[in-house]
Amino acid sequence: MPVRIGFFGCGGIAGAHFNALSQIPEAQPVAFCDIDLSRAEAAAKRFGGKAYTDWKQMLDAEKLDALYVCVPPHAHVGAEEAAAERGIHLFVEKPVARTLEKAKAIESAIAKAGVISSVGYHFRYMATTQKARELLEGKTVGMVTGWWMGGLPGVAWWRVMEQSGGQFVEQTTHIVDLARYLVGDITEVYALMTNRKLHKEVENYSVYDVGAVAVKFANGVIGAIHNTCLLNMGWRVGLDIVTPDLIVETDWGSVKATEAGKVTTYQLSSNPYLEEDKVFVHAVLTGDRSAIRSTYADAVKTLAVTLAANESVLTGQPVRVEL
Repeated sequence: MPVRIGFFGCGGIAGAHFNALSQIPEAQPVAFCDIDLSRAEAAAKRFGGKAYTDWKQMLDAEKLDALYVCVPPHAHVGAEEAAAERGIHLFVEKPVARTLEKAKAIESAIAKAGVISSVGYHFRYMATTQKARELLEGKTVGMVTGWWMGGLPGVAWWRVMEQSGGQFVEQTTHIVDLARYLVGDITEVYALMTNRKLHKEVENYSVYDVGAVAVKFANGVIGAIHNTCLLNMGWRVGLDIVTPDLIVETDWGSVKATEAGKVTTYQLSSNPYLEEDKVFVHAVLTGDRSAIRSTYADAVKTLAVTLAANESVLTGQPVRVEL
């Protein structure tokens, strides 16, 4: 029996899920909602479903098993809560909300309804990440260093702090989440962020273009995560983890392990979007949630870290993370 899937948000990251779900026989996308009707109609034409511009109308008209929420941080306006109340399982793209208050409300609705939830922290589904976990098993981690360095995304809402939350909340959240997944919960942050260039060149621009965030983990590990969106060439994304006798360096397609003077590089390819979607669809079909690596409740903890960093910038002080 196929899993009937609806989409709230059909641009950007939704395309990765369209491609992945088309490779999963049990997945049946049937309804598509977007403020841009043409995007919803294009998806409906591809899969043979129906297009909407009103998510409430879609939920009322369709008998959905699952809903993918692929909207910007500020656009979480009740669809998750309404879906949960109807018993519809949820896949929500990161970050899960623009404010912790909103995320907590959605988390509560999911818990109350008992529906399955998964969040699009796809780094957790990479072969490189699983290799890093294997290498780090039993090791005492001392510190971590992470980064997300790239250019300015080509969507207007990303550049507005009130809508996206800035790069650390919207983009570098992947590295924060990866650090949490590999090392443990983050309990305190101290952040410095500023503008060097883009605020002079880009209209309606209110996010920082460089930042550095010191982090402290519950287990005593410390680290720093850096980001910038001002590069006009290439990009660099990754996380390095240091132990007394092993350094693990991760990026998109490889893991490098340095141990006793020997360097071993593991080239590992994978499609994390396909993997996370397979796991979610399987969970909806069977009720077995055990393979889901990022639940909504866990993703809220990642959001809390990134929002605490923004607070630290404003106060100039270290901020305890609300867990």
